[in-house]
Amino acid sequence: MTDTDVIHIAYQVMLVAAKLCAPALVTALVIGLAVSLFQSATSIQEFTLSFVPKLVGVSLALILCGHWMLNTMISFVQELFAQIPNLLS
Repeated sequence: MTDTDVIHIAYQVMLVAAKLCAPALVTALVIGLAVSLFQSATSIQEFTLSFVPKLVGVSLALILCGHWMLNTMISFVQELFAQIPNLLS
């Protein structure tokens, strides 16, 4: 296994991690921005007003994207296991 192989695998790991966390993070970002705009427009500074919508939104995003996320992770691990014989030589 060369250093190029290690860097390539590390790059793939970071790319898959970014793909897997994107639905939850983007959902939380969009909902947080919308709630912050609402709070600044109405001068309501309630913690639960920002927490509960994010919790519901991220949960919904994980439910909707969970199948895709699981398939992405499974295919990545299968490809990684398939590369093991080539990496050992």
